[in-house]
Amino acid sequence: MRRTTPRRRLLATALLLAAAALTPAALPATAAPVPAPVPLAGPDRHGDGACAGGGGSSLPPALTSRLDTTVEKVRRDAGIPGLVVGVWMPGKGCYVRATGVADKKTGEPMSTRGYLRIGSETKTFTVTALLQLVDEGKVGLDDPIDDYVRGVPNGHEITLRQLAGMRSGLFPYTADPDFEHDLLSAPERPFNPWEAVSYGYRHANTFQPGATFQYSNSNLVLLGLVVEKVTGRPLARVLHERVIRPAGLRHSFLPKGAEFPEPHPRGYTDQTLSGATADATDWNPSWAWAAGGMISDFADLRRWARVVATGELLSPATQAQRLKTLPTGFPGTSYGLGILDTNGWIGHNGSLPGYETVTVYLPSQKATLVLMLNTDSLSGGQEPSTLVARAVTGIVTPKNVYAGSVTPRG
Repeated sequence: MRRTTPRRRLLATALLLAAAALTPAALPATAAPVPAPVPLAGPDRHGDGACAGGGGSSLPPALTSRLDTTVEKVRRDAGIPGLVVGVWMPGKGCYVRATGVADKKTGEPMSTRGYLRIGSETKTFTVTALLQLVDEGKVGLDDPIDDYVRGVPNGHEITLRQLAGMRSGLFPYTADPDFEHDLLSAPERPFNPWEAVSYGYRHANTFQPGATFQYSNSNLVLLGLVVEKVTGRPLARVLHERVIRPAGLRHSFLPKGAEFPEPHPRGYTDQTLSGATADATDWNPSWAWAAGGMISDFADLRRWARVVATGELLSPATQAQRLKTLPTGFPGTSYGLGILDTNGWIGHNGSLPGYETVTVYLPSQKATLVLMLNTDSLSGGQEPSTLVARAVTGIVTPKNVYAGSVTPRG
């Protein structure tokens, strides 16, 4: 999904909630170190290479050539500095390409080997952790948020299900003008979850709970606080122990601040106060936290696409609840519990200043698509990741063309 950042899309930051609104039980768990991701190993990959180490044979030459031409054209037309594309289709073959540059100053080529900030794809991890607690009987999807976090506007009526499904009616804190100004004035400063959601609390709720769809990062920050409250542990550790490690992921984690392991591409954004393009590589994504703060890599995202879409970490009944998608108002795209369905492709996209990703799975063909970009600057009013995903799926799955995201960048 696109970010919800300033002017168009960011994610989170802001004023501390009044002390009276916070109870000790509601405060986030004390931060604890999370094991570092396993160091990346293996050769740098810019082309197929047995589909970048994933095994399998390449797609037929004619199809591969068509993809090469299309991917490069979209990248250049959309002004994307560097792009990684991965498609895996059992029984048909695979396609992996890295094109463009990871660093516009040095000209270093983009590579499949490297970490990337994954923005709103974090939502799929946070909601998975929540749904595991549902499976364990520790929370109920129809519990009001007031049972876990105090001080939420209309919190006695808004349920965890409505938060996960983007139907709470809470004003998106990233749409607050002061949040935009404060974040972009000092993009390397840290934020905590309470500061973030408090920007949204300045505004009246936008509709009654469940009435319609509105993408709001406030929802996921609150769900992150619920996970911390129920487990008694920091969200980063919960995700590592209950989601990331059981899923077999080796290079994914939720950072505390602006840390960003090497290697990684530089990230470029036009989400600045002046509108000029800036290097956002070292901007602090703590404002995004449970809604968009995670880091991952190409191999992990490929695996995660199938894990989250097929419910490997959840009971069948809970996964069925997750995949009950509802209309968003965006043609071809519906939304479930922290997950989208875009013309049959199941998963999520991510976007925050400097980076965009798409990680989706097509159950009917057991196909996987992963995209990694080092820019979030719009092209013709559209997210560059959407343009690439639409072009690629138009070739490899013409009956299931990726429709696009459902939110402003964020």
